[in-house]
Amino acid sequence: MHQLEISDLITATDPRSGARLPVRRAEVVRRLHEAGDRRAARIVAALPVDRQDVLDPLAVDRLMIGVHTELQRLSEELRMGERLVHVLGPLFDAIRATAGPAGGGGPLRLVDIGSGLGYVVRWLAAHGALGPDVELVGVDLDAALVGEADRLARAEGLECRFVHGNAFDLPEAATVYVSTGVLHHFREPDLAEFFRAQAASPALAFCHFDIAATRLAPVGAWVFHRARMRHPLGRHDGVASARRAHTDEALLQAAAAPGIRPLLYEPRGLANPFCTTLRPVIGVRPQLEAPLRRALGRASRRLVGPEQLGGTPR
Repeated sequence: MHQLEISDLITATDPRSGARLPVRRAEVVRRLHEAGDRRAARIVAALPVDRQDVLDPLAVDRLMIGVHTELQRLSEELRMGERLVHVLGPLFDAIRATAGPAGGGGPLRLVDIGSGLGYVVRWLAAHGALGPDVELVGVDLDAALVGEADRLARAEGLECRFVHGNAFDLPEAATVYVSTGVLHHFREPDLAEFFRAQAASPALAFCHFDIAATRLAPVGAWVFHRARMRHPLGRHDGVASARRAHTDEALLQAAAAPGIRPLLYEPRGLANPFCTTLRPVIGVRPQLEAPLRRALGRASRRLVGPEQLGGTPR
């Protein structure tokens, strides 16, 4: 059985309305015990509840904001902003060069799925990294995180916005979908459905950074989260995330949705396992692959498809 993350269990949202749903502590504790994770069960058992055993939503919100604030330090230390721009800069250049539906003078829009406190979107906005023609939007199902991301963006005077809801239900079409640390939350068949939803949209590409599934990943996650995270939930979920990471082959297979060319940047075979933490799986409309490789230049050697890993797209 895959290890569960506490943060996935203590909040629940109606996928259609976005309304918050009550979560009973005893039910979460039961699921964790069934998964054989007694430590996680003890962490949840200490969280406050009301008389109906429903987790206190305000306490949960404070906890989630605190944990995500600590996670932002991880993004800063891993220089996630620079890592995204290394790939997204050439990707948007390729889109502009092809003058496709979103590249022919219309708005270019980056949508960050599961944006949390919006670190990626805020960093891109603060540095003007993708150019003034790219609108930056963060989307999350957690209203408290969206509210805090919006507050931070306004305090920093940034040109970006945050939306509470489903990233695939926005009134404006995305040009490129991105995420960081989201993919490992999905199991099959939900992972493949996640990619199919993007392929079925008007988007031209996606770029999702997630934990590289190496033997050293859980050890590295334990060391970092022990040193940097104060709350036991953050320490637990950091290691659980590394253990839930998808293999290169699984990501490419799931990302091979109709109309999308799946590519992996810096797969295990091309990367130093002591340095690799997160790497992106990329999906582009077929006509964008050649322009993307040209825009990447020499770095395009790090970009591989399923056939180079011994697999074939579906």
